[in-house]
Amino acid sequence: MDLQDAHVLITGGSRGIGEAMAREFSAAGAKVSVAARSTNDLQSVAAAVGGIAFTVDLSDPAQTEDLIARVEAEAGPVDVLMNNAGIETSDFLADISPTTIRQVTQVNLEAPMVLTRQVLPGMIERGKGHLGFTSSLAGTGGFPGLSVYGATKAGLSNFVAALRIELRDTPVNTTVVAPGPVDTSMWDTLTDSDSLNEILKRLRTLQLLPKKSPGLLAKRTVSAVQADRRHVRTPRRLASNHWLREAPTRLTELALTGVKVGPSGPTHDRKSE
Repeated sequence: MDLQDAHVLITGGSRGIGEAMAREFSAAGAKVSVAARSTNDLQSVAAAVGGIAFTVDLSDPAQTEDLIARVEAEAGPVDVLMNNAGIETSDFLADISPTTIRQVTQVNLEAPMVLTRQVLPGMIERGKGHLGFTSSLAGTGGFPGLSVYGATKAGLSNFVAALRIELRDTPVNTTVVAPGPVDTSMWDTLTDSDSLNEILKRLRTLQLLPKKSPGLLAKRTVSAVQADRRHVRTPRRLASNHWLREAPTRLTELALTGVKVGPSGPTHDRKSE
């Protein structure tokens, strides 16, 4: 996708990966809007990239449903939606409150689905659009201490896998960003967890947790959106995790060869018969 003058909306854009994405998309010529709860940090990022800040709490369903309308009314149609906002948990399920479970699920899984639903009709009507989602290596398998977080990221990846098939005959493309450890405050919180000390120590010994910078991940994300690539994956040494998770989707895509799929439901493509 050509990013010159494209309008990019990034959730979770006040720090970490979201901030790095805002800078990289802006450097690629895009007009950037950032959305998050942290008003002061958000405004600083928006000022740095010449963009617009939208304060929003994505754990509130009402605010989530209104966000796209707010952004498009003030900043214009969204050409690229980067669903980047997320909450990470680092405790075992027995120690997590039901309130936290609901909040993590709302922000990590429900909000991206709702925001995508809200922005998608306009993209299809205008004949262009790209949908990005920050998932995680934790969504490819079970990691102790990440039961809730990993479940939301696995759900997000599966959501996009199905959505990609639904959008196959439209001009809208998708990219799933699924990193392992990234050098952010979120990862620092995870490594400070007493419950995960021994687990992380073992994984480091096995050299399974190489940490990447937010800037590197943002560069790869912008490149993937420009090239309409479906995945950004790190670390590469654990690529087998991603391929094993992806295999059933590829089989489904193969099985549906010759079938036209669209928002109104699948119908046989008569031209192929």
